[in-house]
Amino acid sequence: MSDHPSTDSSRRETLGLFVGLFVLSTAAAAYEIAPASVLPLIQESLGLTASTAGWLVSIMYATAVVTSVPTGIVLDRFSVRRVILFGTVALVVAGVWGWYAATAGAYLWLLVSRVLGGIAYVIFWNAGANVVGSAVASRYRATAVGVFTASAPVGFALGQFGSPLVATVAGWPAILPLYAAIGVVGVALFLLATRRHVPGIETATPDRTALRGLFTDRAVWTVCALCFLAYSLYLFVNTWLPSYLVDGFGISLAAGGLLTALFPAIGAVGRSSSGVVSERLFGGKRRPVVISAFAVAAPAVVAFVFVSRLESVVGAVLVVGFAIQLVTGLLFSYITELVPPAVRTTAISLLTSIGLLGAFAAPIAAGTIIDRVGYDPAFFVAGGVALLGVLLALRTPEPN
Repeated sequence: MSDHPSTDSSRRETLGLFVGLFVLSTAAAAYEIAPASVLPLIQESLGLTASTAGWLVSIMYATAVVTSVPTGIVLDRFSVRRVILFGTVALVVAGVWGWYAATAGAYLWLLVSRVLGGIAYVIFWNAGANVVGSAVASRYRATAVGVFTASAPVGFALGQFGSPLVATVAGWPAILPLYAAIGVVGVALFLLATRRHVPGIETATPDRTALRGLFTDRAVWTVCALCFLAYSLYLFVNTWLPSYLVDGFGISLAAGGLLTALFPAIGAVGRSSSGVVSERLFGGKRRPVVISAFAVAAPAVVAFVFVSRLESVVGAVLVVGFAIQLVTGLLFSYITELVPPAVRTTAISLLTSIGLLGAFAAPIAAGTIIDRVGYDPAFFVAGGVALLGVLLALRTPEPN
């Protein structure tokens, strides 16, 4: 028997809290991306154009951009357990509502249900990044938050690979309530682990002065700008790499999709290892990791212009994917170390909103460049974005 039962109990609670939030975030991410891999089936069954069907994914990003900051303010003012429970109910309702609308052929109601699911996603993401980081000692914060952020690419992988399989067995509308139902498992684990208290987040409700200080803090906005650049690079490569591979190397779309899947896969590794890299290799410092990652990503993304062998493309994909997601995984702990505890969730929400704005805008901007002048200039612009990340990171203060 342990000599420190309270410590053992606390560790079990922290582990249960982490696993519950990770499962919730994974379920919501799978729900978010699920239509992407079955868009042809959606177009056929609902009679939609490609762009109209694509809004079933894009609406989630748009919702997150608009609702993330208000969600963070709510999380800083009200019980985290109640807000997360509300988010789970919203996700389940969205899943069932979406299934009903899809089977009835009601596209607009299906789209509205996705808005509700998007609100649930930002609740899980913003709450999870703060709660996980607050529940562990400060020296482990970046590692814990980095591993938590890997739930997004894990959920994307689950949604991308699982949806066609589910659609074959039960029809594509079934993917919506299925992934939402996984969230019920996550919330059960979270509520069980936090039935006594939610570790580390007993802070005072922020007043207007604290919020004003957050929204006028130059360091906060610099980190948000870094997140915008990182998400822009991530979604640019993730969106246009399959077409680039098909057009430039003559491979099939299926093979291009398989190679592109390496990008989020290595991204999960990058996010999970961000804290370890910061804490073990750089003595807990954050800024050198961000600078180094953008500095590595810049030539790696430009290398797509010059490579002529498919093996070299795979190498560039792995380097860029790891470097950019290393930044993303670290920024969500970085920003909480720059602000008072009372506004941490709001800070994470602001970071999420700005980052996802980049995710929403970058594929569109890149598509415009590709349509007008081709892929090579688009990759050069992406390299410039990474260099801008280096310059911004140099101006970011190291947390105390």
